Amino acid sequence: MCLRPSRARALLDGTPRRGPAATVSASASAREDALAGYADTLARGGRPDAYTFAPLLKAVARGGLAAAAVHAHAVKFGLGGGAHVGSALVAAYASGGDGAAAARALRAAPTPVAWNALVSGHTRGGRHGEARRAFAGMVRAGAAPTHVTFVAVLAACGKARDARLGAQVHGRVVGSGCTAVAKVENALLDVYAECGDMGSARRLFDGMRVRGVVAWTSLVSGLARVGRVGEARGVFDRMPERDTVSWTAMIDGYVRAARFREVLEVFREMQYGGVRADEFTMVSVITACAQLGALETGEWVRVYMSRQGIEMDVVVGNALIDMYSKCGSIERALAVFKGMHCRDKFTWTAIILGLAVNGYGEEAIDTFHRMIRVSEAPDEVTFVGVLTACTHAGLVDKGREFFLSMTGTYKIAPNVVHYGCIVDLLGRAGRITEALETIDQMPMRPNATILGTLLAACRLHGNAEIGELVAERLLQMDPGNSVAYILLSNMYAKSNKWEDVRRLRHAIMEKGIKKEPGCSLIEMNGVIHEFVAGDRSHPMSKEIYSKLEEIITGLKNAGYVPDITEVFVEVAEEEKQKVIHCHSEKLAIAFALLSPESNSVIRVAKNLRMCLDCHNAIKWITRLYEREIVVRDRTRFHHFRHGFCSCKDYW
Repeated sequence: MCLRPSRARALLDGTPRRGPAATVSASASAREDALAGYADTLARGGRPDAYTFAPLLKAVARGGLAAAAVHAHAVKFGLGGGAHVGSALVAAYASGGDGAAAARALRAAPTPVAWNALVSGHTRGGRHGEARRAFAGMVRAGAAPTHVTFVAVLAACGKARDARLGAQVHGRVVGSGCTAVAKVENALLDVYAECGDMGSARRLFDGMRVRGVVAWTSLVSGLARVGRVGEARGVFDRMPERDTVSWTAMIDGYVRAARFREVLEVFREMQYGGVRADEFTMVSVITACAQLGALETGEWVRVYMSRQGIEMDVVVGNALIDMYSKCGSIERALAVFKGMHCRDKFTWTAIILGLAVNGYGEEAIDTFHRMIRVSEAPDEVTFVGVLTACTHAGLVDKGREFFLSMTGTYKIAPNVVHYGCIVDLLGRAGRITEALETIDQMPMRPNATILGTLLAACRLHGNAEIGELVAERLLQMDPGNSVAYILLSNMYAKSNKWEDVRRLRHAIMEKGIKKEPGCSLIEMNGVIHEFVAGDRSHPMSKEIYSKLEEIITGLKNAGYVPDITEVFVEVAEEEKQKVIHCHSEKLAIAFALLSPESNSVIRVAKNLRMCLDCHNAIKWITRLYEREIVVRDRTRFHHFRHGFCSCKDYW
């Protein structure tokens, strides 16, 4: 068999793409150069010796087919049985995922070095269970681990959250005298941090003679992972030096804690410090932009990535699709999707969900069918998107069909979220009794979200009888649920049952139930502005309230009538109108209308479901000011254009 340079390139072109954890392996170009160089040597009549194949196998350690081809050449030249080549073969096969071939190579040369290669190879390949089993086999065989083995098996323990084996390995490290090796100390610290044992991690950290950036970063990551993000920031601020990984760890910590504004602040600090971000940093930053609805910052992030030469791999692409979708810009999300050369099931799921929640139900369903045609298997999250799409498009029968196909065709057991989608689908269509029957037939206990969904449908369709029943069950589950009182009160008001309305309001005041304060975020010129209902802490409050008064006056002159049915304060009607006029989304929109930009879309992200009055008022604002407004509330997206909303007044 002659391995020509073109054949070497073809072999390498078929090897698996490196994962994020494989940063220590040879680059794709290095592997290709190694094989091509070897093939060129053979073409010129050269002959390999005992020292040729070990570095060659190391270069193609993640090469799958290429490793087998190199093995064949080693056998052909009578060099496949040596210990040096044998251990390299074990590592190459283990890294490439061929555990059976790795085991055969180990049996042919069962040296301590080969055992080390087996453990390290499985770890590099991301097969952490195999790495741990290989280490156990190594111990049983009496082979002595080295510091390289310890680092590899500890990495596997950390990724698998195997605290028990990690502690056992720690004991062997102490017995072997390897605790003085910095890489081993760092690996031990990382295991405890990954497993959430921050007491042990801190004791180990405090006892380290030399604390490099790796040790500091492990401590920051571990603290953030267990929710102690304040402590993590304290450690981060004391770090004598920081690299890309440590900055990313702090940024990711804030993402985990849902403190998204801090994510952007730390990222800006990172830029001021002159530290270059990588694709992992960018995924966290893009995630923060998505949660904040910060489209301008998200766009700047794309420009930054282009300038810094950061590759937009499939993970970054998926994050961008999610970000654009959550900012209400489905056109940009689709542009990213169409421009991606490599897509996985998460890519398809992200765009299906994005289309669904933004009101493009038919398009989401079409995309699902395209996903199936390219043989990409959907998962439970994909079906949340598909069922949501059916809800928005009013496709009740289609939704039921998809729901049944989960178990019948795709062998996916529906969870409480899928049942919630079906209840939403039936409720929106006015099939209230069927929705209640669906809840009663669920194999699991319904949660407050599902009951609240049906209660909202009862309000929309004026079904007070089932609404009372659902509200009673919801309040038994969650006695302080203010949404239940509000929806039930709206239902009574719609049916002119004012005595029941007064009874509910009295109960609310008597029990001290308070509605969660509304908070709206809006981005202007790359800065996130936060508004709370009735708040006057914004530096431009005087101008904002003046603009708001102008807006309300204009709306009333045009025919708008305030809806005060959701105000539970016992004050005069005029005061109730003042309360609803100061809701957070109205303040955010008034602030946006102060801007001279008259053509830009106004995008607001709110923490609560919009009240009836705000929803109605914003429809009037889009008509009066000829501006498109996108509001993302707790329930869904509302795209307001020309006096209409994409939700068709159901949310």
